[in-house]
Amino acid sequence: MTETQSIDPDKNTKSGYFEVAPGVWGMKIVFVNIYMVASGSPDSKKWVLVDAGLPHSAHKIQALFGQGTKPENIILTHGHFDHRGSLSELLKIWDVPVYAHDLELPYLTGLSAYPPPDPFVGGGLMSLTSPLFPNKPLNLGEKVQAFPEEGTPGLPGWRIIFTPGHAPGHISLFRESDHVLIAGDAFVTTVQESAIAVMTQKKIISGPPKYFTCDWKAAGVSVRKLIGLHPQVVATGHGKPMIGKEFKKALQHLGKNFAEEAVPKHGRYVKEAAKTDIEGVKYVPPAVNNPVITTSLIGAAALIAFAVVVGIYKK
Repeated sequence: MTETQSIDPDKNTKSGYFEVAPGVWGMKIVFVNIYMVASGSPDSKKWVLVDAGLPHSAHKIQALFGQGTKPENIILTHGHFDHRGSLSELLKIWDVPVYAHDLELPYLTGLSAYPPPDPFVGGGLMSLTSPLFPNKPLNLGEKVQAFPEEGTPGLPGWRIIFTPGHAPGHISLFRESDHVLIAGDAFVTTVQESAIAVMTQKKIISGPPKYFTCDWKAAGVSVRKLIGLHPQVVATGHGKPMIGKEFKKALQHLGKNFAEEAVPKHGRYVKEAAKTDIEGVKYVPPAVNNPVITTSLIGAAALIAFAVVVGIYKK
């Protein structure tokens, strides 16, 4: 992987931005990735933004391209807070359409909050503190719309792959010509539940972030669907891009052992999924206590996370 500071492949870079494949660039914002994809040929000056990172990151995203430039549109893999965070800010700068799966629209048009996160899934500080993460619906009104029945807006040659489980209307993007996969959070390349793993960005193929995944059966089907595409390069919502033999065997292993390695031992959605439709959440199973995690630990972790989050957002 090489690094780049611009969607112009002729410009080299310092740090912060990375090249995934010809015409595909990424940028890490604290602990989540966004992607910029050339519209058409890799050297096209037109581009599409995939996901929108954390709140208060619009200036950083805009700085990548400079004043007066804007994407053809914005595509959301899903609408969790860390993938939609700067949308409202960006849409004040860019008058462009936003696209998402129709099962994600309730959470982007003010109709419904997502199923609540689950701090009892284990795995580390990110899970423990997940109740602190924003979960209220965002109301983009008419600025967001469902994907068309055919084609991928602004991205000829790319397919939209419906990959629910982590979120009701989660999608991934796949380029047929060279088997490049933007997987969102259908699976990730770090242990997202662990704050230490998130900071070190150690490469490891993992299932979707446990604390937000609301349908584990669907999540497993989605991972196996993506494996069936035989991706050669993968870029995920969390973690670094992976390529070739480095991840193929690990991804196959995850697919075959999803129940044992990805699904938590305890959790609200382990035995029963949340029920959702085009109007949002219809049913959430009762919380399931994890005997290993005590209330005092959650309280202590929450205080730490609150201080960290406040520090990040003040920067």
